[in-house]
Amino acid sequence: MDFSGQYRWRGGFCMEVSPIPDTVVIFGALGDLANRKLIPSLFNLHRRGLFHEKSAIVACGRAPMEQDAYRETVRKLLSEKNPPDRQELIETFLKKLFYHAGDYGEDDTYTRLDTQLKEIEHSFSNDNACRIYYLSTAPTVYLTVVNHLCQAGLLAEDPVTNMPWRHVVIEKPFGRDLESAKELDRNLRKCLNERQIYRIDHYLGKETVQNILMFRFANLIFEPVWNRDYIDSVQITVAETVGVEHRAKYFETAGLLRDMFQNHMFEMLSLVAMEVPASFEASSVRDEKAKLLRSIRPFNLEKLNEQMIRAQYAEGNGMAAYRDEPGVAPESQTETYVAAKLLIDNWRWKGVPFYLRSGKRLAAKRSEIVITFKHIPHSIFLPVHSEDLVQNRLTLTVQPQEGLSLSFLAKKPGPKLCMGDLTMDFKYASILEKGESMPEAYERLLLDCMLGDQTLFIRSDTVELAWGLLTPVLEHWKKHPESCPLAFYPAGSSGPKEADHLIQNDNHFWTEFSV
Repeated sequence: MDFSGQYRWRGGFCMEVSPIPDTVVIFGALGDLANRKLIPSLFNLHRRGLFHEKSAIVACGRAPMEQDAYRETVRKLLSEKNPPDRQELIETFLKKLFYHAGDYGEDDTYTRLDTQLKEIEHSFSNDNACRIYYLSTAPTVYLTVVNHLCQAGLLAEDPVTNMPWRHVVIEKPFGRDLESAKELDRNLRKCLNERQIYRIDHYLGKETVQNILMFRFANLIFEPVWNRDYIDSVQITVAETVGVEHRAKYFETAGLLRDMFQNHMFEMLSLVAMEVPASFEASSVRDEKAKLLRSIRPFNLEKLNEQMIRAQYAEGNGMAAYRDEPGVAPESQTETYVAAKLLIDNWRWKGVPFYLRSGKRLAAKRSEIVITFKHIPHSIFLPVHSEDLVQNRLTLTVQPQEGLSLSFLAKKPGPKLCMGDLTMDFKYASILEKGESMPEAYERLLLDCMLGDQTLFIRSDTVELAWGLLTPVLEHWKKHPESCPLAFYPAGSSGPKEADHLIQNDNHFWTEFSV
């Protein structure tokens, strides 16, 4: 759908900082993430003039491959994603791209990498360059790569100036419970300090998620009502239409709670509910996120079924059950859906329920945050009572079409007393220049990593706080599965009926899945 021309910026202020020259080293460069997200995002930064002319990319993979062959692979990849008039830009980008083959567990791989990096950086007149090491690998390989980089001296910084800097990016999962998360952090800290570690959650790079801070703290009209006095409930939904696909091996040992709640769901919750930071600097924002997570009331394990529902998709709407997916155990107890009710014990949110749900093989792909406001205290429009009036609702849509909407009551033309619910609906696509598309989340995050800005990356204490809330639940499920029995829902549906009961017990209802 074409939204262009519907909205215009008025009185705007824009600022984008270009990074200094650096070298981006991608481990796992032949994998799915690198091909679908990282390389296209780096090209888009190059296209926008945000990847310095002296910067370079070294793609590290296990498979032997000639440099020209790798560049040809990337040329085809980018040509498929871009119009013909960008071919010249693609060619200049390819000149920045180099390939390095080797086993990640062999010392020789890193000795040769050190030599290659120095040669490349010298050819770009960028000696002693800053570097990003992006670990686009399985989590089991993180420490192998980091330890070898450390032993080869490739992570060393000047102890006084911290220059040239060395940043290491790792993808979720950051452990599988509290103890493993602490162990991962302890091992990373043997070679790195917190300032060098960039724990990435691509949801934080999405425009709508970033806009939560702007929306709350740059507009006077919302923050005064952003509290228990005016807000009735908050819903956060991340719904996917896909099943586990090629991730069955990982998902069988992880499950939905580990896969989505510890990172995406809690990160969005933190941005919605945190207090006003002192500034827009990384430390201030992340301090407030940590304070918010500390305020979440721990789950009552004795009454867990009243606070959380876990479920698994069954056969339905022409789609196979989870247990029939390749690589899944026939009697698997792994959850593919979780709904939870959380309470935040602080002055702002005391008594306001936060409902979180996420699942696979649902009716629609939808990620959104819905803030429902309370009923007006008294209706002057008798015989209509206040509880009969539709509550105002603010919806922040993360996907599929990023934007926000606000519903409110207004008079309908005609009879003297005739009210209806109207919705002001804004889509980010409406303000893009012709031919442009929404920036990929990884573009923002890669650029911030080059700039040394950790605002949209996850700090170690918030990782541990999130696991501290979820690990007791995971252990309780394992020891006492009967306390929160696995429910089932048809593939392609809106989820299990037990999740509806969870929220209806509070006289609330889930927002409908709409595309």
